[in-house]
Amino acid sequence: MLTNLSIDNYALIDSLEVGLDAGFTIITGETGAGKSIFLGGLSLVLGKRADLSSLRDKERKCVIEAYFQIKNYGLQSFFKENDLDYEDSSVIRREILPSGKSRAFINDTPVTLDVLSQLGDRLIDIHSQHQTLRLTENDFQLKLIDALADNKSRLYEFRKTLSSYTSTETVLQELIEFQNNALKEQDYNDFLLTELEAAPLMEGILEELEEQYEQLNNVELIMEELSKGDQLMNDEQIGLTTLLSDLKSTLSRLSGFGKQYQNLHERIQSVYIEIDDINAELQAFRDGVESNPELLEQTNTKLQLLYNLQKKHGVSEISELIKIREELSQKAFETAHVDEKISIKRRELQDLESALEEQALVLRERRNAIIPDLKNQLESDLAHLGMPSASFRIQLESTDTFRTNGMDELSFLFTANKGSDYGELKKVASGGELSRIMLVIKAILAKYEKLPTIMFDEIDTGVSGEISNRMADIMKEMSKDMQVFTITHLPQVASKGNHHFKVFKTDTTDGTSTNMRKLSNDERVVELAQMLGGNELSDSALAHARQLLN
Repeated sequence: MLTNLSIDNYALIDSLEVGLDAGFTIITGETGAGKSIFLGGLSLVLGKRADLSSLRDKERKCVIEAYFQIKNYGLQSFFKENDLDYEDSSVIRREILPSGKSRAFINDTPVTLDVLSQLGDRLIDIHSQHQTLRLTENDFQLKLIDALADNKSRLYEFRKTLSSYTSTETVLQELIEFQNNALKEQDYNDFLLTELEAAPLMEGILEELEEQYEQLNNVELIMEELSKGDQLMNDEQIGLTTLLSDLKSTLSRLSGFGKQYQNLHERIQSVYIEIDDINAELQAFRDGVESNPELLEQTNTKLQLLYNLQKKHGVSEISELIKIREELSQKAFETAHVDEKISIKRRELQDLESALEEQALVLRERRNAIIPDLKNQLESDLAHLGMPSASFRIQLESTDTFRTNGMDELSFLFTANKGSDYGELKKVASGGELSRIMLVIKAILAKYEKLPTIMFDEIDTGVSGEISNRMADIMKEMSKDMQVFTITHLPQVASKGNHHFKVFKTDTTDGTSTNMRKLSNDERVVELAQMLGGNELSDSALAHARQLLN
């Protein structure tokens, strides 16, 4: 339950902190005093979006903190799933900065607004007048039936199956689209693949062929230069090997006269060995070079093929051609096996469809089983709220469409008077009737959803007198199992609370501020008397107020 709320620099609230208790809490105040501001601050800390207009002082940040006791509400799994520190007494904080940015924290851990909103939905049900209009929506009505039918786990399984069905259907459509496009392109792709597979594609092949082509195309020049090199090496008079041999012999004779001559001789010996090796390799190259017009033509043909393929595919590297070949090969493989994949996905889709239909049928059977009890309970509770002729006609019809909540079309019709035609709630129910119906529904839901806290924002709008008294009794009864707040203008409702807070405005030199404080028993008498007879306190109003409280 909500145990403490502090609001700083929000709208007309400069600074506010209130401690809150279990049971039935009343919040009153004159019109325009700021009750909606208090509710807005609470909504912010539960995940509602905010903007700079939320700041009272645009130079300071707005901070709202709410403390909750959550020990008995099974929220440990939520905290674990979202990597949050669980505490029996947990703190939610929301900050709106002067820059307009917003930050949210759960037990001092930063969280997204989505996570904050999810936790907020598990902690407090804020019932506003806008939510009363949701009563007329089909999804809300079906939620009520599912709560009574205890369909939560079955709806979870249905939605999980529906998610698999949707993703499988998407994959199937992608495969069919791929097949249609592949069949159109198959002949051309096969031609490209055949062409690439026939080419000598391997890393480094282009450089190798270009080198081979240059050698074959310049064979006469190479032979001529190799012959010149051989002559320079081996001429009997001035050949390099002859001269080095003579030099080696000369230094050999000096090597015995000192270490420096010995080192010089060894160096010349090394050079001679290297030159001799080069000479042998030079002669081998000369003997191995020969004109080969046929090989030249073959090399040129391969080169032109690779150049043409590079130009055709708009690439500059052989590795890119290899990649294109692999992609075409993979596409050809997928095209050859796409029929099999489509068949597999169609079978999967049929199995999922059958599972969805079975799950939807179970949901429908459980819903139909609970509808008579719901109808009787609604009509019985509304009779105590001054609607003795209220009657509902609730029917389910199966559809062929998979929805997030099953395969049912709900008809939730109402009439407030005997002999009148049934119609949709939004068309035939007045505002006061909708308020009473919503309160009864909330009381029913509270038994099944087991929320820690519920807050009603003028749920008694459009009713008065004895009916408001009975509505207050319902909220009082609800507060035995959960924390209940209600914002009200009716003294009959306000008198039923275990605790009573008043929202009021004060004018200072800095402007108008909204504040809130808990009333003592004597202050409650005064507040109720003013609600009964205005600011002019009469003895009769005070006596009536005391009577209501007693």
